[in-house]
Amino acid sequence: MTAQHRSPAAGTSSLQLSFLFCVLTLAGFLLASEKVVHWFVIPVLLCGVIIGIDAIDWFRGRVGMFDPAGIIGLLGVYFFFLAPLLHVVWDVWLPYIVPPSDWRDWLGGMAMINVIGLLMYRYAREKASTLAPRNTTFWHVDRRRLLVAAGCGLLLSGALQCWVYARFGGVLGFIEAFSDSIGEAYSENSLKGWGSIFMVSESFPVLAMILFAVWASRTAATRSWLVIVAVLLGYFLLKIFFGGLRGSRSNTIWGLFWAAGIVHLWIRPITRKLVFAGLGFLVLFMHVYGFYEDLGGDVLTAFEEGSLNEKNRRSFPDMLLGDFGRADVQAFLLHRLWKSDSDYRYAWGRTYLGSIALLIPSSIWPDRPPTKTKEGTDAEFGAGTYDEGQWYSSHVYGIAGETMLNFGPFPIPLAYLLVGVIVGRLRRFLWGLQPGDTRLLLFPLLVMSCFSILSSDSDNLLFNFIKDGLIPITAVWIGSRVLANPAALRTRAPAAAFPEHVPAI
Repeated sequence: MTAQHRSPAAGTSSLQLSFLFCVLTLAGFLLASEKVVHWFVIPVLLCGVIIGIDAIDWFRGRVGMFDPAGIIGLLGVYFFFLAPLLHVVWDVWLPYIVPPSDWRDWLGGMAMINVIGLLMYRYAREKASTLAPRNTTFWHVDRRRLLVAAGCGLLLSGALQCWVYARFGGVLGFIEAFSDSIGEAYSENSLKGWGSIFMVSESFPVLAMILFAVWASRTAATRSWLVIVAVLLGYFLLKIFFGGLRGSRSNTIWGLFWAAGIVHLWIRPITRKLVFAGLGFLVLFMHVYGFYEDLGGDVLTAFEEGSLNEKNRRSFPDMLLGDFGRADVQAFLLHRLWKSDSDYRYAWGRTYLGSIALLIPSSIWPDRPPTKTKEGTDAEFGAGTYDEGQWYSSHVYGIAGETMLNFGPFPIPLAYLLVGVIVGRLRRFLWGLQPGDTRLLLFPLLVMSCFSILSSDSDNLLFNFIKDGLIPITAVWIGSRVLANPAALRTRAPAAAFPEHVPAI
């Protein structure tokens, strides 16, 4: 039996540990603040226990390091369990809205819906893992073709990024343009219209990482941890130069996740100790870089004056709950839509149509339908309040929130069921990949997209996937020779297990 195989007894043990962890954590919150003493903690606890099973499996090594179920389990414990509790303890909520009389009632309402959704997610994931088709091909790297494809991508992306900085008067001019946009309704308003350029220019770091991984796998010296850590630090600096100065922490964080996945799946396995060390670095980065995101080029002046905390618009709790949680915005939508006098009319799929319309340039289709911003603004502030370019909400609602905007609260569990199908098929796809299959270089992008489905909207998902994946996917596809996969012809282990030949993912 492999380390990733789970017996029923092991699953029961993980359930018990998840229950114990969540109960003890909740007890700590109850002791820390009397505001937590409310019925909402019961469904929130159930959410934590359900999604925590996968997190416990990840900690115990029962699923692979980059198994999408394990990653979603880890992040889901925060998303579904810790974030609602932290909102209540820290008293951090959505700004600029008329709040409900008691946020806890609506947090509890969303948690009840999420309990049903998470159960459907787990059921659909296991079914999809069993029923998904097997891989019948093996993508073998053709180093010469990959060098040409990725090399051309590096030259093009590097030239475009330099051109972008030149158009803004250099790096400092670009930072100033970003600084001027801070505080506006859309945080990158002065950079609007550059999305198609960023899709190409910001692919430089991951292309370089892919080339390093393919050539590093040939020699022992380049697989040493000293070299790998140095490369990852260099990759981090490239991510700052290629896109990080736009003020997006997530762009850098997810880029580092992709790089770590390439190292783990292609060069050498990463231990969980290194993962925890990396998480510590990311938390520090999130906090420090948050000052730049809020202050732009003024951050150095504020630092010299010792007024960083005074000028910073958001505290660390604001950043942690606003950027990586959706508990308050989803609870508020539930509150607004549940009211008997609500004037909001469901979008019935219009937000998804608006996202697809983003694929057509505005120069070709000037009157493209709006994305979820129109529906979100009308839901938050009242029907008819949306005014493009003047007044609109920039909140991100996540899959549950966008489902509510389109169809109301009751179909939310069906959205989680869809996520389960996607995750299950992705796991089955991963189990069928042979070591050295070039699709492993792209797999971290797919894992990132799985969790982003929970926390992002359809327009964000579409833009980020194309921006991050278009050039690397093209380069890997060109640099690969598709062969028959002999393992697909052999008898396979049950879908609940990882086959022996799969790397420790």
